[in-house]
Amino acid sequence: MFDTELSYFIAHQNELVARHHGKTLVIRGEHVEGAYATPLDAYLAAQKQFALGTFMLQPCESGPRAYTVTISSMNL
Repeated sequence: MFDTELSYFIAHQNELVARHHGKTLVIRGEHVEGAYATPLDAYLAAQKQFALGTFMLQPCESGPRAYTVTISSMNL
């Protein structure tokens, strides 16, 4: 669903982290539409401008932990 946005983030992660470390990014296609202090701020701003389902919120952190989720059966 957000293959383009995630691929863009991974390909540009180092430069994005250098500019926006610790923020939450709003990404549409291959464009960063904004960088916000919190995920809630990012969501509230994005949903005013764009239809739901047309943007991705991405924590701007280094490494694969920024875009990887591990789910264990012990957590269920």
